Amino acid sequence: MTARKIILCLVLLSSGALASTSAPEATSQPDVFLITIDTLRADHVHCYGYDHVQTPALDGLARNGIRFSHAFTPSPITNMSHTTILTGLLPSVHGVTDFAIPLAPIHSTWAEFLKKRGYHTAAFIGAVILDSRTLAPGLDRGFDFYDNFPEHPKTKSRWGRVERRGMDVVQHAETWLTAHRFGPRFVWVHLYDPHDPYDPPAPYSQLYKDHLYDGEIAYADSALANFVNYLKQRGWYEQSLIIVVGDHGEGLGEHHEETHGIFLYDSTTHVPLILKLPAQRSAAKVVDAQVRTTDILPTVLDLLAVASPAHLDGASLKPYFVSANSAQRTAFAETDYPLRFGWAPLRSVRTPEFKFIEAPRPELYSLQSDPREVTNLYQPWDPKVQKFRGMLADLRSKLPPPTPSAGTVGQGTVNELRALGYLGPSDAGSSTNVPEPSLLPDPKDKVEEQNLLHRAMIASEDNRPAEARNALEKVLQLNPKSPTALLQLGELEFQSGEYTKAAEHLGRAREIRPDDATAAYYQGQALEKTGNLPAARDALEASLKLSPGQFPARLLLGEVYLRLKDGKAAEDQFEAALLLQPNSVEAKLDLARALIASGNYADTVQQLELLTKSQPKNAEGFELLSQAYSALGKKTEAKVAESRAKQLRGVPKKLH
Repeated sequence: MTARKIILCLVLLSSGALASTSAPEATSQPDVFLITIDTLRADHVHCYGYDHVQTPALDGLARNGIRFSHAFTPSPITNMSHTTILTGLLPSVHGVTDFAIPLAPIHSTWAEFLKKRGYHTAAFIGAVILDSRTLAPGLDRGFDFYDNFPEHPKTKSRWGRVERRGMDVVQHAETWLTAHRFGPRFVWVHLYDPHDPYDPPAPYSQLYKDHLYDGEIAYADSALANFVNYLKQRGWYEQSLIIVVGDHGEGLGEHHEETHGIFLYDSTTHVPLILKLPAQRSAAKVVDAQVRTTDILPTVLDLLAVASPAHLDGASLKPYFVSANSAQRTAFAETDYPLRFGWAPLRSVRTPEFKFIEAPRPELYSLQSDPREVTNLYQPWDPKVQKFRGMLADLRSKLPPPTPSAGTVGQGTVNELRALGYLGPSDAGSSTNVPEPSLLPDPKDKVEEQNLLHRAMIASEDNRPAEARNALEKVLQLNPKSPTALLQLGELEFQSGEYTKAAEHLGRAREIRPDDATAAYYQGQALEKTGNLPAARDALEASLKLSPGQFPARLLLGEVYLRLKDGKAAEDQFEAALLLQPNSVEAKLDLARALIASGNYADTVQQLELLTKSQPKNAEGFELLSQAYSALGKKTEAKVAESRAKQLRGVPKKLH
């Protein structure tokens, strides 16, 4: 071999080695990046014709990809809309129609499909609303890494506790990608920023001070720009498949809806959708045909040549990529969120020409002449109405039988939901359990109540109790029998130390909604604070009868029984609490007190000897152990335990 050939071979070997360590793997499977931007209206994005905000990252992806100008979500709520994106199914089909309902294993997720094809998978969420341990169980299936929130956050600030800034979410994703350099990879990035309350960081808080919602969008776009630049710098952008989509929109006062979740108008269902294909195929294409977010997963599976499951509620968008295909797709939508307020759920059908909304007072809009959906043309005999009703009936006939809600949410997570502006699961009451939802009030007649309740929740979260109280009192002026307003007002009075007023409001809430376990528990707390122990006992027992798994209620009821001199009943409650949380030191100490009150000193000693071994720095445990030893006549052991308790309390020894 000549010297020239040897050098050439070395160069080729060297370049091959470098390619294997520094460049992405040569693979026919592209990296896939899904970016969902929460609460993003299509008509508030610059490349969709909105001039009051700058969104250069979204605009750039649209230039490099395909922009769908008429894409629609089937749900105006984050959990339900994201589950639809990740499964390709309508909410009533995948079953996640409420917070904390687990996604059934029979429904495969985007990550599961790609993981079977050898993809490394990771998800990075911007709010606890999508935390797979609490409010979105099952969404983490198929992900190698799912960036949930800390179980015990170290901050009381909303940032890091219930929400992450978009730039933090992106940096988490970039850190993971840097550690997983070789593909193929599927990464989902969720930017929550445009969701209310609108609080963009500087400079967006100043640049958009008169329209902070747009400021949040501009900030989220800057986080997206950071992520896109990261991909470009590492040479991953060009061959990647990138999908950016809004999960739902925002009311912004249209139809009197300030936020989202109640109605199915375009303000909350029309979302931006942009696909950047590998090698920027079909760049700068705009598709005006009506499509759905249910179409995204089928499209990805089609592009990656992955077999689709037997049933999906969407279809691949590939026919629109290279031709002038203008086939329109019917968009269904649904919301059960009004049920939380005791109002009727809504269903809708949308074609490019008309939208029909099934409600106690049905609605029909001509979208070509009335795009803002202002003039209701509904007539029961209208052939279009009959057609749309038939489509909804056909859809319902294919749904699986309804099952009781499996969502179980602790009080801490309920508080997180409220911090995000949603009513928690425990706020839902018996008014939702009606044989015919159309018998419930129409949300159109009640939306101002929802706006006020929402303002009250946000004000309470921001420690503005006077504003929260004012909003709740306005709700009661509109509807003196609003159980939700009475419940929240009772909580506010409790927090301010007005326990008698709190008990009064909560009692009224229970009269209206007698099977509300939360109202009963809160009333029991308030009554205990006022010293009305028999009434507190009754309220807590009623709460636990409705919802037996409440650990704090068990503890409080046990303490009430102790104060009522009923040691045996207290003992039962603390034992029940320990069945719920076997490692709770607080419950073990309470049980020891109950055993002492019942005169059961031997069992007390047995329990506390174990506790003090596992908790050697717990002064209260040694104090109770000293009492039990003394009662059994074990004076030496009692003195040792007492001495240890004083040592832990920092009590100095007496001088002799």
